[in-house]
Amino acid sequence: MNTQITQRLAAFRALLKERGVAAAIIPQADPHQGEYLAPHWQVRRWLSGFTGSAGDLVVTADKAALWTDSRYFLQAAEQLEGTGIELMKDGLADTPSIADFLCENLHAGEKAGLDGMLFTSAQVDSLKKALGAKGIDLITDLDIIDSIWLDRPALPDGKIFVHETKYAGKTASDKVTEILADAASKGADAVFECMLDNIAWTLNIRCNDVNHTPVATAFLYLSQGEKVLFIDPAKLTDETVAYLASQGITAKPYGDVKAFLGSLPADIHVLVDGAHTAMELLGILGQRAVEGGISAAARFKSVKNDTQLAGVRAAMIRDGVAMVRSIMEIERRMADGTPTGELDISEILRRHRAAGELFFDESFGTIAGYGPHGAIVHYEATEASSSTLRPEGLLLIDSGAQYLDGTTDITRTIALGTPTESEKTDFTLVMKGHIALAQAIFPAGTRGAQLDALARQFLWKHGLSYLHGTGHGVGHFLSVHEGPHSIRLNYVDAPLLPGSITSNEPGLYRENVHGIRCENLVLCRPEITTDFGEFLGFETLTLCPFDRSLFDLSIMTDEEIAWVDTYHATVAERLMPALATEEERTWLAAATKPLKA
Repeated sequence: MNTQITQRLAAFRALLKERGVAAAIIPQADPHQGEYLAPHWQVRRWLSGFTGSAGDLVVTADKAALWTDSRYFLQAAEQLEGTGIELMKDGLADTPSIADFLCENLHAGEKAGLDGMLFTSAQVDSLKKALGAKGIDLITDLDIIDSIWLDRPALPDGKIFVHETKYAGKTASDKVTEILADAASKGADAVFECMLDNIAWTLNIRCNDVNHTPVATAFLYLSQGEKVLFIDPAKLTDETVAYLASQGITAKPYGDVKAFLGSLPADIHVLVDGAHTAMELLGILGQRAVEGGISAAARFKSVKNDTQLAGVRAAMIRDGVAMVRSIMEIERRMADGTPTGELDISEILRRHRAAGELFFDESFGTIAGYGPHGAIVHYEATEASSSTLRPEGLLLIDSGAQYLDGTTDITRTIALGTPTESEKTDFTLVMKGHIALAQAIFPAGTRGAQLDALARQFLWKHGLSYLHGTGHGVGHFLSVHEGPHSIRLNYVDAPLLPGSITSNEPGLYRENVHGIRCENLVLCRPEITTDFGEFLGFETLTLCPFDRSLFDLSIMTDEEIAWVDTYHATVAERLMPALATEEERTWLAAATKPLKA
């Protein structure tokens, strides 16, 4: 039994009883509706012990359940063991929704509760409708965790800094002008922005409030007459206050945002992205709010300008060099018998990346899964779980970096010994899908869901699949997971746009055996224009060899083999001049030889 978690749940249940609330919904969310949270907002993690970046917890008087997606099924099962919390595998047909679970376990006249700063209006309205049909009330002011989380981390107070125009490619004042013009075209006088990466992009500011994602905790209000950044004054310096002023931005305390929104004139029209604005804040705006769909900052941010793209390409060379050196070190350790664990892999990667220019941080916690751990999609090794590598089996490494001029994200699956036929077959089926997506040509306006099957088709033919998305947007020295576009089975109404960067990462996971994922970042760009319109395609940006020993050429077409050979030739051409030693150049030459050589 996990005594610490069960004690926390017992204390939380006592608080619910005092409030007369029969159940609470605790999301993995903050008032900014982001994916990655500052420690202050990790309430669900503290209360459940589950550390994944996605998942919602429901606690009743005698039950608790946690919903998470397929990336975390294995991890959640391990971390919830002994807590009394039931794992709900979100996305599976037989998994009840949170609303269904509450309707089944609560009675008419009882109350469920949540914190309205952590949910959108659409989420709350959906829950209210479902629960109301069963006579269950939903309250939205349940913010009680401070009563038992006595050592809760404070809101982050790290200093913001300016992301220089030489990296960003456009000034903050120019971006604000474009955003307000977009708002005016939709009949709005002002814009209210909650998403931290959108704010960081708009104002060309960065910080370290969230692990691996260089954003600052803030809200942003923009109008022709007033432009206000709501941020803790402790996060500002004389230099950054002067910078903001030079861009027409005034800073006010973070906690003033509710009063400010409530004081706005009744006849002002404030454009918001309802899907990323807290219910409580939207309620304060009331009739002043104009819901305009995906925010302009999110749309504009997803399309990288020429300066940003030049930076990303330069960052990819430095990242590729770090990957080469890391893989070489892993191979040396295997050859000479140096004890090496999964945690050591994370250290090796960080050390080599940090030696490069413009390195700021990792872009996420490294996933280094050996053997069965590779089948845990978002596995993160701990002192207790870290496996020792042996010269056999597969090692899956998913890692990336934040450089001042770009963000990287790469996954390579490496054979630590002579691969088996089944390992080669699995790897090659995944790579066939990766190649198919990399070569895709598609009409302008295409959504990611229309491309997703390209990466899955070869697995599907063998009755195999994976449950995570195939591709996510990537920011520029910002979030490694960036919207609005993605490539996945479920429909997302955001087209792939020229200038957007997306991951290409099909995979295959055999529980208790191995995991395989092959990921490059790709740039959407124009390819051809015909009588039928403009067609787009992808340029692969990532520069690192795939493990040649894992390809089964007998199930590959000549075109697929040629794609790998061409990609490897590009990797060699661009990385060779950046390598420092003959040993490194010799290794890369061997790693990028034609597959049939």
